[in-house]
Amino acid sequence: MPRAFILVADGFGIGAAPDANAFGDVGSHTLGHIAEFWRQQHGTRLDLPNLVKMGLKAAADAVSEEPVELAPHNLVAGAYGAAREIGTGKDTPSGHWEMTGVPVLFDWGYYPDVPNCFPEQFMQRLQEKTGVPGFLGNCHASGTDIIRALGDEHMKSGKPICYTSADSVFQVAAHETSFGLDRLLEFCEAAREMLYEDNIGRVIARPFTGTNPEDFVRTGNRRDYSIEAPAPTLLDKLVEHGGTVHAIGKISDIFAGRGITTSTKATGLPALLDATAQHILDSPDGSLTFTNLVNFDQDFGHRRDPIGYAEALVYFDGRLSELLAALGEDDLLIITADHGCDPTYPGTEHTREYVPVLAYRPGLAPVSLGERASFADIGQSLAGFLGVPALDSGESFLAQVAR
Repeated sequence: MPRAFILVADGFGIGAAPDANAFGDVGSHTLGHIAEFWRQQHGTRLDLPNLVKMGLKAAADAVSEEPVELAPHNLVAGAYGAAREIGTGKDTPSGHWEMTGVPVLFDWGYYPDVPNCFPEQFMQRLQEKTGVPGFLGNCHASGTDIIRALGDEHMKSGKPICYTSADSVFQVAAHETSFGLDRLLEFCEAAREMLYEDNIGRVIARPFTGTNPEDFVRTGNRRDYSIEAPAPTLLDKLVEHGGTVHAIGKISDIFAGRGITTSTKATGLPALLDATAQHILDSPDGSLTFTNLVNFDQDFGHRRDPIGYAEALVYFDGRLSELLAALGEDDLLIITADHGCDPTYPGTEHTREYVPVLAYRPGLAPVSLGERASFADIGQSLAGFLGVPALDSGESFLAQVAR
C-alpha cells in the first residue's frame, strides 16, 4: 500500500506570482535572489545537486524572467512544476490549508501598522482575564528586534510583549523563567478564545531565554494557536477513512490539531529532518507524514539573511540523499512551500511567490508538471494516491507521477 510524505520548506518561493503587485511584492524571488547573493559573495554558483536533479531549477526557470544561478545538473528523476496560490493570503495557514484542498477565499482580520495597533477594548479585556500588569509593544515588529528592545523591561515589569506583522497574527513574547512558559501558553490560549470573533488567523507564543539583550534567544517551545480550517482537509479525510497522519514540526498547530494522528515537535532543521527520516523508516501503509521546515522562514527569511538561507538549503539538499534512498517503491515524496520569504526584499514579511512542486517516486523519470493553478493540486493528487475521496479544490497530477 502507498505512503506519502510532504516536506514544506517554509518560505521557499521561486519567483513573484502573477498577482504579486496586489501584495506589494513585484520582483520578489526567494530562490533567485539567494542564488545571486551567493554568487556575488563566493564567486561560485550555489550548488543544490539533489534538488536540481529533481527539477527545482527547471521549475523556477519556467516562471522566472531570467534563469536562476544554480550550479548545473541534469534532470534525473521526479515530476517538477511551480504552483501559484489562489487564496487571499500569503501566510502559513493559508498556504498549508490550500495545499490540503481548502483555499482561503475570505479575508483574515489584520492589525493596522500604527502605534498601539491592537484595539483598546480587547487589550483591557485581555488584561482583566489574565491578570497581567499591562503590556509592552502593541505594534508591528520583528520578533527578534522587539525582544532585544523590550526584553529587559519585560523581565522587570512582568508585562508580556505583544506585537504583530503583516500576517493575521497576535504574537506574544515572554521569558520562559521570569514570566513562565506555562503562564505564557495560558495567556495565549485566553487571547485565542477572544480573537475568534475578529478572525485573527493565529495567536503565537514566542518564549525566549537569556539574561540581557546580547544573549536573548527564542526557544523551541513556540506554540501556534490557529483557527480551524473552514472545510475538511486532506488530513481530515485520510483519518476518516482509516489512514494515519503524522505531523512533524508546527503542522499540528497549523491545523489546530484536526486530522492529526501523531505529532512530533522538533527544534532546528537537523532535528526536523531526523524525525522525518525516522517516519520514512517506520510509518505504516496508508499514512501521510507532513513536515514543516520552519527554519528557512523563521531564521533566515524574516531575518533577511540570504547566506544563512543558502547554507540551510545546502544542508537540506545534502540530507535529501538519505531520505530519497529510504523511500519504498510505493512511496511518494513531495517537496513544496507555503509562500515566499525573500531575504533580500525590503521589509521582513512574506512575499507572494510561486512555490516549487517536486514529486518523487523511486524509478520515476523526469516529467514536467507545468504551472499549477493552485496549491490545492498537491492535495488532490495525494487524495487520489492515498485512495480517499476527491477534495473540493484542485486538479490532480497523479497520472504524471505514475510509473
